[in-house]
Amino acid sequence: MEFLADYAGFLIRLLSIGVVILLLVSVIASSKGKQQRKGNLSVTKLNEGYQAMKSELSKQLFDKKALKKEQKAEKKQKKAQAKSKDETSNDKKHVYVLDFDGDMKASAVASLREEITAVLSVAKTTDEVVVRLESPGGVVHGYGLAASQLQRIRDKGIPLTVTVDKVAASGGYMMACVADKIVAAPFAILGSIGVVAQVPNIHRLLERNTIDVELHTAGKYKRTLTMLGENTDEGREKFKQDLEDTHDLFKRFVAQNRPSLDVDAVATGETWYGSEALDNHLADVVMTSDSYLEQLYPEVDVLQVKYSEPKALTQRLGFGVLSAVEQKATTWLSKVLTHRGY
Repeated sequence: MEFLADYAGFLIRLLSIGVVILLLVSVIASSKGKQQRKGNLSVTKLNEGYQAMKSELSKQLFDKKALKKEQKAEKKQKKAQAKSKDETSNDKKHVYVLDFDGDMKASAVASLREEITAVLSVAKTTDEVVVRLESPGGVVHGYGLAASQLQRIRDKGIPLTVTVDKVAASGGYMMACVADKIVAAPFAILGSIGVVAQVPNIHRLLERNTIDVELHTAGKYKRTLTMLGENTDEGREKFKQDLEDTHDLFKRFVAQNRPSLDVDAVATGETWYGSEALDNHLADVVMTSDSYLEQLYPEVDVLQVKYSEPKALTQRLGFGVLSAVEQKATTWLSKVLTHRGY
């Protein structure tokens, strides 16, 4: 038994040393990675995937004779398209597809900015950028930056289309309204042009338990409402005024990008489904993103552009759980602590 105890102690010490070494390696790699690691840009021709599915299904539906006839017709069409492409190769239109799946912090803007930079380096004014957007909104500064990234496309004179299959509300709609054209699915949710903030306050609970909280600021309105201290009527009024100012900024931005929209009528914080959004000019076309892209496949090259950051060493070594816990904690804190968001 003494031998087993000694052996177990040896294994524990060995395991501890291994963990320390792994942590040191990850810290060193992370510090170097900030300067050395670069993300990966992938480009997928969506036409090819669509054509592959069509061919596979045709094999199951048609007899050999009919299939052969169809393949011959397709081959002839491709040959004609190839010839046309050679004759007008410099004028051929390309459609670049970007995906934005928004969270509270608009974290996807980190990839979006890289994708837009890549597209703008080659795109022409005869091309088109399609952004498949899904977002219920979030913090003001995050979605303000995301909308500004889309504005870069407009500034270059390249047509921008935003498609919404599920939701583009609040900050999500702030992004969508930058587009030349908004395509919404029939039951997609659009709108929510408003600003919201909530601050839980536990001052009375702390006071009942004789716990004092001191807050020192320099500047009259450095802190208006707090979670721990006693809030004042003056602080509440200032906080509400800040929300109104942000709402006005939001409304002016939407009005600038959607001049046909009656902003005062829709900037109530309400949302509308796609077909209703078309009636009040929040959207331009009622259609799914799939239908919109399918009509483009026969005529132009549709290219999905995706930028992804390489995984950190801690994730590659199996510490992804810690990252997930940190992300969950950040999400919870963003809901509990004071934040102003669209």
